[in-house]
Amino acid sequence: MIGLLQRVTQASVTVDDKTIASIQTGLLVLIGVEKGDTEKQADRLLERLLGYRVFPDGDARMNLGLKDINGDLLLVPQFTLPADTRKGMRPSFSPAAAPETGKFLFEYLVTMARREHPRVETGIFGADMQITLTNNGPVTFWLQT
Repeated sequence: MIGLLQRVTQASVTVDDKTIASIQTGLLVLIGVEKGDTEKQADRLLERLLGYRVFPDGDARMNLGLKDINGDLLLVPQFTLPADTRKGMRPSFSPAAAPETGKFLFEYLVTMARREHPRVETGIFGADMQITLTNNGPVTFWLQT
């Protein structure tokens, strides 16, 4: 399972010209599900997302995690993250999980996140979404479990 996390000062998701999710200071995380992923990978990714130290402390060092700052979390499914881009001029999506598995694991991740964290917003699996964000730093990390 892949999480492309971005430290943001704001982010939102729009579908059909309607804002369906928005956050302030926190993390926007694009989620990719790969073949072979299970709840175990989702649990580990969530643990890392909530604790990964990407926010500055009083000395401007990245020593604080999302929970430490009580930040917002926006999870957005993104089928293209597991793409194989090593050859040719067109990505191959063969590493991605089947849509049913991807949806199940994304929804599982969201459910677990809402149990562990007070402010979780989401995109919609399979929807054509427009994402806006202000990346703070910029700070972006690729987490893979």
